[in-house]
Amino acid sequence: MQPERRIRLWFVAILLLPCAGHKPIVAAEDSRCLVSPELLRHANLKVVWQNQLPMQKAETLDRLMIVEDRIYALSSRNFMVSMDRREGNIIFARIIAPAGFVVMGLDLYENELVSVIGNELVELDPNTGGEIRYMRPEFGIVCPPARNSSYFYVSGTDKRLHVLQADNRVQVFEVAAENEPLITSIIADEDFVVFGTNAGNVISITANKPHKLWQFNATRAIAGPVVRDGMSFFFASEDTHVYRVDMGDLLTSQMVWKTQLPGILHTAPRVTDSTVYQCTLGKGLIAIDKRTGELIWSVEQGRDLLAESAGRAYVMTNMRILVVMDNQRAKRLYSVNFNEVARHAANTMDAKIYVADQTGHVACLEPMGR
Repeated sequence: MQPERRIRLWFVAILLLPCAGHKPIVAAEDSRCLVSPELLRHANLKVVWQNQLPMQKAETLDRLMIVEDRIYALSSRNFMVSMDRREGNIIFARIIAPAGFVVMGLDLYENELVSVIGNELVELDPNTGGEIRYMRPEFGIVCPPARNSSYFYVSGTDKRLHVLQADNRVQVFEVAAENEPLITSIIADEDFVVFGTNAGNVISITANKPHKLWQFNATRAIAGPVVRDGMSFFFASEDTHVYRVDMGDLLTSQMVWKTQLPGILHTAPRVTDSTVYQCTLGKGLIAIDKRTGELIWSVEQGRDLLAESAGRAYVMTNMRILVVMDNQRAKRLYSVNFNEVARHAANTMDAKIYVADQTGHVACLEPMGR
């Protein structure tokens, strides 16, 4: 990192430190809401908390991300706000990179946030957002890195997976798929690593040496990251299929099902306890039975899953309409206008719904009766 960037970020961080611990707006009928109280009641939803992020007038909210017990908001000028996702309290608020720098991925390993900022592998303090360590590799970074207790795994534009020691970032080995495609997603365990490629490969290697354990081949590129659920791996392919592949042991894998969908797939599936949700270009969001791979329902114009609760799926559409689906009966229950909602975070962990407008007004909603 250039010295001027480090000085600038340090100066801005000092200015923003008073934001830490900022309390959320209490949910109330007369509070400013993204969705009117009447519409929320119609959807059987209640406001858990809402907060106005300390953003400038000229900037807009770029994305919301859930990382374990925090929700992170990133603005158009790379201003990041970390909030406790249960209560909405602001943990930190600061610039993490100059405007225009690409921020790719955000993951928590033990007590460090791992991301790619510009083309640097960066570790941030989750309590302050301050930079702990950074490294600029000699290759371009393709996708968010992964790590375990011993190594970082970083995909390069040279079509290699670079394995770096976690303590000093020294490379210990590199590996490539036989057909040398780009590696576009990585999952790291203590014993194995799984990665997907733009040629349709999903490959597992040992975590500490370049030894292949197993390989599965789709006919076209893996669309978005491979999603791990226990020892099952779910992924979409540009060949229009969604796949479930299970590991039996380190050396074996088995395709449990593959389901063809009526459209182009370009994002990863969302995986919950019972259901796999896949966005399909031109056909909306489609729900798939996680165990059998059978189609359950589809929502035309459906863009993403917001959350799932008691067998109900809360779906955001391209028209900014919330659609609530009953998974068991494969039936649409009701729809609600979410016109002010411009950003959301897909939540596959619990029933909470996180939405925001472009100005940084963030709200946490949940079904009534919880």
